[in-house]
Parts: sequence; structure tokens; C-alpha cells
Amino acid sequence: MVGSATEAWVRRLAARPDTLPHPAASARLLETHISWLLLAGEHVYKFKKPVVTDFVDFGTLARRRAACEEELRVNRRTAPDLYLGVVPVTGTPAAPRLGGTGEPFDWAVHLRRFPDDALLATRAAHGLLGPAEIDALAREVATFQAGAAVATADSPWGHAADLARLVADNLPPIAAAVAGTTLAPVLEDLRAWTQAEGARLAPLMARRRAAGFVREGHGDLHLGNMLWLDGRARLFDAIEFDPRLRWIDTACDIAFLSMDLHAHGLPQLAWRFLNAWLERSGDFGALQRLRHDAVYRALVRAKVAALRAGQTAESATRSAALADVARYLRLARQLAEPPHPWLALTLGVSGSGKSSQTQPLIEQRGLVRLRADVERKRLFGLAPEDPSTGVPGGIYAEATSDRLFAGLLATARELLTDGWPVLVDATFIRRARRAPFAALAAELGLPWCVLAFEAPPALLRERVARRQAQGGDASEAGLAVLESQLAHAEPLNAEEAAHAVRIDARQPPDWPRLLASCPPPIGPGPEDS
Repeated sequence: MVGSATEAWVRRLAARPDTLPHPAASARLLETHISWLLLAGEHVYKFKKPVVTDFVDFGTLARRRAACEEELRVNRRTAPDLYLGVVPVTGTPAAPRLGGTGEPFDWAVHLRRFPDDALLATRAAHGLLGPAEIDALAREVATFQAGAAVATADSPWGHAADLARLVADNLPPIAAAVAGTTLAPVLEDLRAWTQAEGARLAPLMARRRAAGFVREGHGDLHLGNMLWLDGRARLFDAIEFDPRLRWIDTACDIAFLSMDLHAHGLPQLAWRFLNAWLERSGDFGALQRLRHDAVYRALVRAKVAALRAGQTAESATRSAALADVARYLRLARQLAEPPHPWLALTLGVSGSGKSSQTQPLIEQRGLVRLRADVERKRLFGLAPEDPSTGVPGGIYAEATSDRLFAGLLATARELLTDGWPVLVDATFIRRARRAPFAALAAELGLPWCVLAFEAPPALLRERVARRQAQGGDASEAGLAVLESQLAHAEPLNAEEAAHAVRIDARQPPDWPRLLASCPPPIGPGPEDS
């Protein structure tokens, strides 16, 4: 088995936890396809296997040391308190020591240990991963990406041809794992699809690279590399061994997490994450390549599972790994299916629950939401929760609203044309604001509907006053704005009324019932999974 010599001295260390730099009463070992992890008390030591593959080269002592030092650097960007240093392995393989004097014969990354249940993959498996963690994760990822180093024009990273090679590199181990099975033709279909999609998207990838979207990201952004620790979302275990896998389009990073949430049977949280990330980043252009990148990421996980199957002689472990290969291939096929575009508009004054009540809808039906309150603030460089009090003249001038709705219409056109279903979340109390969107749906030949939220004025005033007192919401509309909206709201005309879904905003909507006559569920959403 690969790395058996390393395994022998690592097990000797594990057998003597009292001799470690931070002595512990006991220790246990975990194995990945490229590493050994020694867990002892409050500490973890990570050793690189001396493996050489198509994607990693830990074949020499110098390469393993360099990889340890690089792992420390890239992960201190997001988890400096977890990554403590690089430690030499001294002595001899027969009598190894961590630290100490003498010539090192290997190296380890020293980490602070975290509780097992802090892993988001573990929380997901136990049904403990919810909206709060997902929203915090979207903020963490978007903030990390915004501050990440940008690939320069002369950088070798992030070209479409490089991604095509990375996609193709996943296929041989998978092919070996599924040879002679019913999944072999599925893999061949995915091979052809990724090649065609990669070629189609190459000009887009080049434009995004030139625009600064290729950055030094994480590279392995799945739930097994994320934590809920000390009350916040954390990223760790970024890829250190190959800069090609880390210097990537931000869309390719978030596609990994979106795919992984689907893989964990959590499609609603996948859509929640995607929309929360879009609100934070404003990068709706990422959706043009998202399906391709999500399929690529599913193939990455299938490849890892195939390698794990090939590295073990233990029957149960091999069977589990092969089952994972099959699961990720089926998911890749599912994610490659195009969505079915349709358009939904909200209609309702402030406090009617448009944003809160449509949140389940976007998660259940796989919609991309364009939220006017968020995009209005983005025009002024403000985050959703930022107050606008410092903006001269405020952010609600008529000229600003004209810019806002023109932008919403342009983005909706791009998304619908690319095949995404879209929800535009705005008051839409003026017919002149609604008409261009209805015309867009007609032009594209797409179904559309108006989600008309209705509530008694007294309840609306109560909600708006409470929201204003609490603060921190994207909407800053107060009671004066509400009264103006109530006075100037224009009713639906006959054509609009024919597309309207009336919603009693006093209670959570029963979306399956309300939308029975509207477009069907789409994509790999929860109702189809």
C-alpha cells in the first residue's frame, strides 16, 4: 500500500502520545488519500504521504517540507488560530520524535484540534446544519474571496485550457472504477458534456479572468473543510500542493460548496447558500459557468473516492468508496441538466413579507433572487446591512430608482437567457416598473407570475416600525415611506391580474398550493431529489 513506510513510523508516534511536544493520554490516526493525521489531546499533526500522482508530488523530503510550509501560509488566511506551525520529525523511523534536534527525516503541520462536531460535514450528517450557518458561511466565503490575491495578466493560472485539463485529469481513475458497469456510459456522456461546455464557456472564462475573478482561492471548498467554531463559520484545509487548483475563478470555488450541499441531500441549503453568496458578492455573472463548475466538482469528488477505493484492500472500505463514486457520478449527471427559466415578480409594500416569505420559495424551486433593497445599496458600495445615512441625498432618489430597475432588468435578462429561473424582489407598486419585466418574459417566451402580497395596513405599520427599531435589514423603509406606498400603489391591470398569485401575508404561504398553476419545480431542487 502507498506510504506503508510512513505509516509504520507514524503509528509508532501514535503509540507513544506521552512523548509528543504536547503530551496526551491517547492518540488516534486518520488517513486520507494523501495524508496521515495524528490526533492527540488538543493538537493535530498532519504528515504528507510520500505519494506521486498526476495532481500531487510529495515524493521527496524537500517537497513535503515545502508543502507543509505552503499549507501553513494558505490556511492562515482564513484560520490563523488553527494553523500553529511546521514541526520537524527527527530521530529515526524506528524511533521517531516530533520536534527536537537532529536532522529531520520528515515534516508535519501542527494544528489546534477542534471538536469533531464542529465540522460542517458532521453537522450536516446529524441534521444540525441550518440557515444560520449557511448565511454565515456565505458571508465568510464572499469576504475571503473579496480580499484574496488577484491573478495578474501574465499569471499562468486560471485559463480555460488549464481547467479543461483539470477536468480531463479526473476521468481516468473514475473510468477504472466504473469499467464494465452501467455507469461507464454515464461517464462517457459527462466527458463529452464537459468538453463541449468548456469550449462554449472559454470566451466567458477569459473575460472573467481579465476582470479579476481568478484569485488565490481555497480550491477544496466542501463541507469537510469547513467549521462552525466559536460561533462563526470557518474555512480550513485549502489546497497547498498545486496552485492550479487554488488560483481559480471565484465561481469555481463556490460551485464546490453548492455541489456538496446537493451531495449531502441538502438542495434547499444549496440554493440558500448560492443566493446569499450572490447578495454578498453581486457576481451574478458567475452563474453562467456554475453548472459546468459544479459538474467538475462532482467529478473531483468521484475521483477522490476512486483513488480511495484503489488504495485499500479492506472490502467494506472499498465498497463504500465505490458507492461514493457512483453517487457523485449520478449527481454530476443531474447537475448537468439545464434548468427551466421562468420569471416571478413580487408585489407588495414595505412590511408585507416579500423577502422573508419568498425565502422558502427560492430554496424549494431553485430560483435566483434579485433583491431591490440589496442592489440599491450595492449602487453605493454598501453591504446589505449597512446604513445609508452617510450617503449625500440618500439612496432613494428617483434617479437612483431608475438606475436600480434598469440594472435589475438587465440582470434578469442575462439570467433568464442563460436558463435560470429568476425572482425579482421589489415593491413593484408602480405599473411602469412592472411593465418592462412582463415584456421581457413575453419577448423570451417564458412563463411569468406576480406574487402579490396583501396585509392589513395596521399589521404593515407594526412590522415596519419593529424592523426599523431593530436595524440591520437591507430595507430602510420607515413609516413615512410605507404611507406613501399605500397612497400611490397602482393596482394590477387585467393582463397582470391574469398572472397574479394572491398571497395573504399574515401567514406563511403554502407555496405548492399557491403555485399549482405556475411553472413546475425545476432543476435538482428538493422536490425532485
